[in-house]
Parts: sequence; C-alpha cells; structure tokens
Amino acid sequence: MARQMSFDWPTGVALGPEDFFVSEANAKVFAMLQDPAHWPEGKLVIAGPPGCGKSHLARVFQAENGAEMLLASQITPDTRCDATTVIIEDMETLPQSAEEAVFHIHNNLRSNGGTLLLTATSAPSRWPIALPDLASRMQATTVMQIAGPDDALLQALLMKLFFDRGITPKPDLVAYLGKRIERSYAAAAAIVAQLDETALATGDKINRQLAKRLLDNPG
Repeated sequence: MARQMSFDWPTGVALGPEDFFVSEANAKVFAMLQDPAHWPEGKLVIAGPPGCGKSHLARVFQAENGAEMLLASQITPDTRCDATTVIIEDMETLPQSAEEAVFHIHNNLRSNGGTLLLTATSAPSRWPIALPDLASRMQATTVMQIAGPDDALLQALLMKLFFDRGITPKPDLVAYLGKRIERSYAAAAAIVAQLDETALATGDKINRQLAKRLLDNPG
C-alpha cells in the first residue's frame, strides 16, 4: 500500500508513482520507463545492485502498462506467454533448461511489436546464458544502469526500509544515518535491520542514540 511521505525532501527531487523516489541516481532510468514506445527494438534491461529499486520500478511499469511479470528462476521449458508487454525479473537466475522458452517469448514479442523489460544485477554480457541465439539477443538489448544512491535517494531509501518494517523514524535519525553509513543500498538495508533487531531484543527505542551505539561498536 502506498504511503504519503510528509518529510521535507531536497529541492528539485520528486516522488514518483507507488512512492518510488526519483533522484539523480535513477532519474534517467525512471524517465526511460515512461516511454517504452521509444525503446530500441522494444526491449530494455534495468541493471543495478540488490536493493536499488529494480523490482519497485518493474512493478510501477507493470501497473502502468498492464504487463505480465515473470520471475526468471521460475520459468520452465513449458512456460508460454502471449502478453504484448512482458517483464522478466532477475535474469541471472534463469535456469539453462528455460533459455529456449525465453528465446521464444523474446521472438514472439519482437514479431508482434511487443515490449520486453528485463531486470538484473549486471549487464547481459555477464549473464550465464548458454544458448547462443538468446545470448546474442540479450546482449543487443539497451541497458540502463541504476547508479549508487546520492544523498537524497539514500535518505528516501532509509525511510522506505523503516516503513517496510512498520517503523516511523524521526527525520533527525534518517539524516544522521545518511551521514554516517556507507553510501550504498546494502549498507542502508543492513543498518535498518540491525536497528530493528536490536530494539526488539533489548526494548530500546529506535533513535539517534541507538544508531550511534551500533555504528560506534560494529559487531
């Protein structure tokens, strides 16, 4: 369920659909998703590290375009898809036995003027695809890379991670964490999880004091 964030966001930064926070780190990717009609050959790869918002973007795109979403790890040799707009998530996890099925999905979309959105942590040249025909078609796909979080996105990510755990932190805590932790999606997820788990175990409040204690005493 979407939440309305009522904090003072940095000037010039917008909140996108479904609470997706648009900043300099992901603005080009977000804009590209708004215009699938201009994707080269009707296909696009969104690449970026875990936690950077690929799945969130994919679901925004799904809602806006009525796309059918498939998880690469769950595709089988018998998988068929007749939708005109298809999303395949986590392409690195595609089983080798399912490569032929994805090859046919790709070709069916191309022949019918459909749209294909793929997500992955890396570019197609690094995907472990054995089928040469599929590998060549994937490597010919335009790739949009989500950059590491800037200050605005890092704070928005921290807010979302807290909200996902049912926690409403004070803005001063989010600002403090944004200055103290490594600027990465993984670091944001790790500190929010650590704060939540520590608070549950000790009964402490989630605030700057607890954050300082954890950051000053890692492990």
